[in-house]
Amino acid sequence: MRRIVAVAWMACCLVAAGCGRGSHRDEMIRLEDATARSGIAFVHTDGSSGRRYIVEAMSAGLATFDYDLDGLVDVYFLNGAALPGTMLPTPPTNALYRNLGDWRFADCSSSSGLDDRGFGLGVAVGDCDEEGFPDVYLNNHGPNTLMVNMGDGTFMDATASAGVSGGDLVGAGACFVDIDGDGDLDLYVGNYLAFDPAVRHERAVDGIPTYPSPRDFPGVPDQLYRNEGDGTFSDVSGESGIDTCAARAMGCISADVDRDGDADILVVNDVDPNMLWVNDGAGRFREMGLASGLAYNAFGDENAGMGVDCADCDGDGELDFLVTTYRGQLPVLYRGLGGALYEDATATSGVSGGTVSQVKWGCGFVDFDDDSWCDIFIVNGHTDDTAEAIDPDACYRCENSLLRNEGAGHFVNVTGSAGDGLRRRHSGRGAAFDDLDNDGDVDVVVLNSRERPTLLSNGRPAGAAWIDVELRGTRANRSGIGATVRVTAAGRTATRQVHAGRGYQGHFGSRLHFGLGAASHLDTLEIDWPGGGTEVYHAVAANRRLLVVQGRGIVPR
Repeated sequence: MRRIVAVAWMACCLVAAGCGRGSHRDEMIRLEDATARSGIAFVHTDGSSGRRYIVEAMSAGLATFDYDLDGLVDVYFLNGAALPGTMLPTPPTNALYRNLGDWRFADCSSSSGLDDRGFGLGVAVGDCDEEGFPDVYLNNHGPNTLMVNMGDGTFMDATASAGVSGGDLVGAGACFVDIDGDGDLDLYVGNYLAFDPAVRHERAVDGIPTYPSPRDFPGVPDQLYRNEGDGTFSDVSGESGIDTCAARAMGCISADVDRDGDADILVVNDVDPNMLWVNDGAGRFREMGLASGLAYNAFGDENAGMGVDCADCDGDGELDFLVTTYRGQLPVLYRGLGGALYEDATATSGVSGGTVSQVKWGCGFVDFDDDSWCDIFIVNGHTDDTAEAIDPDACYRCENSLLRNEGAGHFVNVTGSAGDGLRRRHSGRGAAFDDLDNDGDVDVVVLNSRERPTLLSNGRPAGAAWIDVELRGTRANRSGIGATVRVTAAGRTATRQVHAGRGYQGHFGSRLHFGLGAASHLDTLEIDWPGGGTEVYHAVAANRRLLVVQGRGIVPR
């Protein structure tokens, strides 16, 4: 009976998603392939040897951030490493590409010191030492790495002195987050599962080798580190309550779900219920995934969760969550109802359209056309290159998906009409979304498994207004992570929070981007700073980047 209900519900989703196709608005988003002209030569490896270790399929995320503070957003790709049975002539490394402007990037991996040789999975970016430059945390298969930005274009490995290596675990998403409101950034580290390459889990379908299931491995608790303010961190996983649950983490994101001014954490798990860690304000957490409605989907099933993002997509002032999932499962839109309560709104929102047959990874709520409504981008690609031999309806290399917000959180799949960049077929993993050319719209970078990445240039409609907001805390953490920003223009209010770690094991969007449609200015810009305090600015001109310094006002960039 449950399966019949599920099939009927899915059919309703697909019908709802089809409504609105062919709208005149479909042509307003154009994402064009800019990979060739970028000069980016990075090629991802998962370290595979044919033995099909589960960590191969999960690699990897990426980050976009302005590491040298020159006003241009740079790109950092995570890479795998040789697994047992693999011999590589040159050890793979992560790769940092400096943005030179005009869609040109220069490889500065070696000179920067960010050419880490670990098996990269997750990454988060934040100024954890409050020195004014963004630092990088790498969540690896094996010991993790904290790279502190020296402010001269180089990074120093501070893992040992900081005490955040995490042990020999399989990484997942990670978040910088101020758990106790003391103005410095603490660190949440997701862990995937208990994996030992010496223990083989050989699987096959009709004689064709496949990757093992995550259910073949037990889950493990995540970790939480408190920043002591002197360059060191203390493991507070036990005293905070975080180590009371073992699961298979993938993506995670920090957000103030109950609007009480402190940072909560949503962890998307693979074949386990999602976990919502609700903060008491002092850095102690209760797991409230089930009570909030975020643990399961509308069928009462746990998801094979991959990535997660957060925004107010329907304009009601409440934060919503998007969760990507495995093939045969719908992505899930959890709509905020207020009071830390959520409902699965996938069926009524149209988010399901054209994505159920794919394995879905990186994701983002992004206003691509600057009409003031958050659209959705989803990266697709199967875990297994034998998928098509087993199931003719599966695809290892797939097109990615673009869902347009037609207003108030109703989405239409416009993948087929939104530019040549969406006709490329790869097995994607992580995705990042930022304005790479500073032209007032958000572009896309996708890390593809075993291939070069994809860069997509956004050609938004002429005349659409926008504003970018970057925060600098003085009493709050310098990066402004955890702040809530509301902009009101032409009678509409859009709400975002500043995150450090999001999507599929990645990081993007430190500069908050707001599309404003035809509005020439903001009526109000309102900021709720982490740790307390609200600032409101009036009559702010559009089409520019702003730096807002806590307690000191707006500084045009």
